Amino acid sequence: MLDPSSSEEEDEVVEEERKVTQAPKAGATRVSPSRTSESPGGLQPSRTSNVRPTSPGPSAALEKEKDDLEKMQREEEERKKRLQLYVFVMRCIAYPFNAKQPTDMARRQQKISKQQLQVVKDRFQSFLNGETQIVADEAFINAVQSYYEVFLKSDRVSRMVQSGGCSANDSREVFKKHIEKRVRSLPEIDGLSKETVLSSWMAKFDTIYRGEEDPRKHQQRMTASAASELILSKDQLYEMFQQILGIKKFEHQLLYNACQLDNPDEQAAQIRRELDGRLQMADLIAKAGKFPKFVSKDMEAMYIEELKSSVNLLMANLESMPVSKGGEFKLQKLKRGHNTSIIDMGQEDENQLSKSDVVLSFTLEVVIMEVQGLKSLAPNRIVYCTMEVEGGQKLQTDQAEASKPTWGTQGDFTTTHPLPAVKVKLFTESTGVLALEDKELGRVVLHPTPNSPKQPELHKMTVSKGCPDSDLRIKLAVRMDKPQNMKHCGYLWAIGKNVWKRWKKRFFVLVQVSQYTFAMCSYREKKAEPVELLQLDGYTVDYTDPQPGLDGGRTFFNAVKEGDTVIFASDDEQDRILWVQAMYRATGQSHKPVPPTQVQKLNAKGGAAPQLDAPISQFYADRAQKHGMDEFISANPCNFDHASLFEILQRLTLDHRLNDSYSCLGWFSPGQVFVLDEYCARNGVRGCHRHLCYLSDLLERAENGAMIDPTLLHYSFAFCASHVHGNRPDGIGTVTVEERERFEEIKERLRVLLENQITHFRYCFPFGRPEGALKATLSLLERVLMKDIVTPVPQEEVKAVIRKCLEQAALINYQRLSEYAKVEGKKREMYEHPVYCLASQVMDLTILEKSQKDQKDPENVGRLVTPAKKLEDTLRLAELVIEVLQQNEEHHAEAFAWWSDLMVEHAETFLSLYAVDMDAALEVQPPDSWDSFPLFQLLNDYLRLDYNLCNGKFHKHLQDLYAPLVVRYVDLMESSIAQSIHRGFERESWEPVNNGSGTSEDLFWKLDALQTFIRDLHWPEEEFGKHLETRLKLMSSDMIESCVKRTRVAFEVKLQKSSRTTDFRVPQSICTMFNVMVDAKAQSAKLCAMELGQERQYHSQIDNLIEETVKEMITLLVAKFVVILESVLAKLSRYDEGTLFSSFLSFTVKAASKYVDVPKPGMDVADAYVTFVRHSQDVLRDKVNEEMYIERLFDQWYTSTMNLLGTWLTDRMDLQLHLYQLKILIRIVKKKYRDFRLQGVLDSTLNSKMYETVKNRLMLEEATASVRDGGMLGISMKDSDEEDN
Repeated sequence: MLDPSSSEEEDEVVEEERKVTQAPKAGATRVSPSRTSESPGGLQPSRTSNVRPTSPGPSAALEKEKDDLEKMQREEEERKKRLQLYVFVMRCIAYPFNAKQPTDMARRQQKISKQQLQVVKDRFQSFLNGETQIVADEAFINAVQSYYEVFLKSDRVSRMVQSGGCSANDSREVFKKHIEKRVRSLPEIDGLSKETVLSSWMAKFDTIYRGEEDPRKHQQRMTASAASELILSKDQLYEMFQQILGIKKFEHQLLYNACQLDNPDEQAAQIRRELDGRLQMADLIAKAGKFPKFVSKDMEAMYIEELKSSVNLLMANLESMPVSKGGEFKLQKLKRGHNTSIIDMGQEDENQLSKSDVVLSFTLEVVIMEVQGLKSLAPNRIVYCTMEVEGGQKLQTDQAEASKPTWGTQGDFTTTHPLPAVKVKLFTESTGVLALEDKELGRVVLHPTPNSPKQPELHKMTVSKGCPDSDLRIKLAVRMDKPQNMKHCGYLWAIGKNVWKRWKKRFFVLVQVSQYTFAMCSYREKKAEPVELLQLDGYTVDYTDPQPGLDGGRTFFNAVKEGDTVIFASDDEQDRILWVQAMYRATGQSHKPVPPTQVQKLNAKGGAAPQLDAPISQFYADRAQKHGMDEFISANPCNFDHASLFEILQRLTLDHRLNDSYSCLGWFSPGQVFVLDEYCARNGVRGCHRHLCYLSDLLERAENGAMIDPTLLHYSFAFCASHVHGNRPDGIGTVTVEERERFEEIKERLRVLLENQITHFRYCFPFGRPEGALKATLSLLERVLMKDIVTPVPQEEVKAVIRKCLEQAALINYQRLSEYAKVEGKKREMYEHPVYCLASQVMDLTILEKSQKDQKDPENVGRLVTPAKKLEDTLRLAELVIEVLQQNEEHHAEAFAWWSDLMVEHAETFLSLYAVDMDAALEVQPPDSWDSFPLFQLLNDYLRLDYNLCNGKFHKHLQDLYAPLVVRYVDLMESSIAQSIHRGFERESWEPVNNGSGTSEDLFWKLDALQTFIRDLHWPEEEFGKHLETRLKLMSSDMIESCVKRTRVAFEVKLQKSSRTTDFRVPQSICTMFNVMVDAKAQSAKLCAMELGQERQYHSQIDNLIEETVKEMITLLVAKFVVILESVLAKLSRYDEGTLFSSFLSFTVKAASKYVDVPKPGMDVADAYVTFVRHSQDVLRDKVNEEMYIERLFDQWYTSTMNLLGTWLTDRMDLQLHLYQLKILIRIVKKKYRDFRLQGVLDSTLNSKMYETVKNRLMLEEATASVRDGGMLGISMKDSDEEDN
């Protein structure tokens, strides 16, 4: 059970805490910074110790209420801290005197978001689908397709977008680099340069990337954003830091007005007070000995000097700020008296102002409107006015008629008199002939001040003698501008010890001579130099009560300094407030004068009319106090821990920067740099602390996946390292123990981060983006590994670290690549086998479950782990491996140029990991399976062209794996080809197939394919490659030799089986055999040639064999033709003279011819032979592919048959030819001669000796027959050269 008493007490505590938290929400109770100044930051939430701990078992509701209460308190304290921080930031923006917005920073590109990346993907997909109106050729479409697949769809690009480091320029540069190689490899086109193609492609890319957006709007948006990225106005800076610190607009307005940020004098005075406070703080630290813990005790005195010198520098900066903008006033480089311990002031008299130092320059505008009361002059009389500032030039208005004396003329004057005399006179033109001057009607003399009314007013004029108009009035306005260096002016009563020794009303001007020098000057009318002046250095101004014995003046205030008091009195309370405020800014005193309470009440009730801006500033102050802002405005900056405040400001600014629309990579914008620089300088934030905090924030973002520029890390790290190691460019400075310890901690974090980034270089710097980041990372790692700022780290040590990183990188890259390949393989399986793959995705099986399922369902197992499937996956993985290595070479090799040998080791390690999977896949392949050769070709084609990887460890391993396979493959192919030759020629039909027969074509194709395959392997080892080439050439020679011999045998057999008479027709098979020889000769030149230096030597044995075989085949065919001619001649031999058959035939023909028309005997024999010859010639000419063989065949054929005819005639030299023998022979010889001449046989062959012998014999026989038988009936050798019809 719960104790009832404990619950009641706790309820009271919770209620009390609720009241405490509700109070600040209502704005009634605010914690003043002065009350919390003992804490380091001055803004830490107060810890209430008077609340008794709750009982051990409170209810859940009470616990929740208490947590909510504490949360509200924390939020309120955080809000207060941010408001106070914003006040400091506002003052830095309002009146900067140390920093400027840098204009030399690199312009940041627009960041690509996830949504924009998806839109870009969709646009490129639309282009590839042909849904856009962009005209492009195939080469550009292929380039875009590759870019889309490799870059846009890459998960590494998605990570880069998520990290905020991807800009539109990055994607454009990647595409440009992607297409440069493609364009360079395109063939040259006349009139179209490669640069033109590149620019055209980039223009099309920009069109696709931009989509349907109007380029003009895009350009305007980019221009505006680029301008805001460079220089920001004060209002833009205010707005930015409102967003950074979470300040509401109305809170900004309250603080802005109450802090008088639009009043430069107030801001300069605030800076002077802050600097005085920092000097006093330095003195307090020195006296109390409350130093930070330094690495050396000797640094304590140096620390005080640093503080004072920093204030000295700020004072010099403030002093260099111009008091007036381009005025004639000359700045005086004077310092305040009590700062002489820090700044060398020289002699005491150099600090004193002379009267000439405070000469002012005023601009007056006199506008004359009209004159009233002018009645005595005729209406048409001419009048005009003149105006002058005493001691200056005189100006005149235009002329006007007396009936309407109006002008509106303005005269501009310049004077150095704070109390000038302005004279305006009215004249009328004299009508007398002897009058030398115009007549003056009246005048008015005015004594304006900068406080005088600016509106036109009527002034009574002093009328001249003789002017009857006694009530002349002139309406005019006199505007006297206040110079920049005049801070206030007016009439005061004053009395002092050294100046103004008599109580008297005088005209005073508060003059700013420089940022640290002000003077109170009294002037007389028409005098440029003051009568007396009081330099306000060291004085303190405050309100005071009326002084007895001093007559004149109603409200009093004084300026007090050791040994001197000056009392002032004003006739008006508001005027006194303005004077005190102006002098408070001038003196730089820490005490802020507060008007007496009764005066405030009087003003609040409206007892006095407001003048100038005093009531407005008081109204803003009251309004700020009402909303609880007064504590932030009046807080003394010296009481705050600006180191911790700046750390918060810088962290919030970095968060804002990383979330804006620019790919900043951690770099602040110029406006942010300006504000942070100004804050550090103005509030004394140590540079090392600033950069350590910056490094810590950047490392935190980088560790969480944000893209941070390593050059930025290098810059901050180098600054901190030089500071901690005492090697700063500006000399040795103080180093705290906290700075050194934090630096060592950040150094270790940075080392781990850099090693991790190098290990994941493909994912931290995808496609080499951001440009130069990886190279900068390696450079920074080398700097981080240095033991100090001077001693360089040994190269072997750096090399060892990078080697270790790249070894890990190889493992990580291969693991991720394998996972990607598996995912891709599953997607492909799902497309091919949707049902099965859906089940396999749903069921995430372990290896044990998988093996159990294998036993139950071996069919599915085969589909999963078949050797072919493994080989396919390994081949796809090899493609990905090569793609990774190519990308590393293209995008990252330049960064690792100094460590190129390590990148080679990285590639070998990466390939060795792949070798494990490759070996496993090859081991399960069935014997004598050649499906794995594409894997070798793919890998070897890449490796042999890489100078570093060619014949490397993996490459040699690959050769060792495949060398036995290649040898085995060649052995089997040789046996297979030999068997195919044997079986092919046994079944050969000798039908023409392409250039030869079916068997020869198959043989030559196989030999060529085998040699092409082995050649395409591009075996890297020269000795083994030569061995393979030689073996294949010899094998081809043997195979072709076998083919030739088998063809020769078949040729002879074919001829033997053919007819021996004129019925013989050259078959297609004979021509095919000749063509096989022709093709064999052509193929042998390609398949049996050996490359030996510059000379091509052919296998002489096979070449000679083919030539001899062709000769034999021609000889056999010619012999066949001779046999056929012999058969014809054998028929003619029957008609030889003296034979019984010859006499019988002659008698029979003569007897029969008396009764019937008997055809010419023997002409059918001649015609049959001629037809045979012509057909054979046509077939050979048409079917045989080699012209040289045809010519050789015809030559031998003609020569052999002519020799046969000659021999036959020679044998019958003693016999007279029968008439029919003669006719047939003449027909045969004539036709043969003509046909062979038409076939291209040379005349030297045609007109051989034997032909001449045959011709002469036949002509002799023809003549004999003509005498004996009475003629040859139109058959004659004489027309053997003519065409026979």
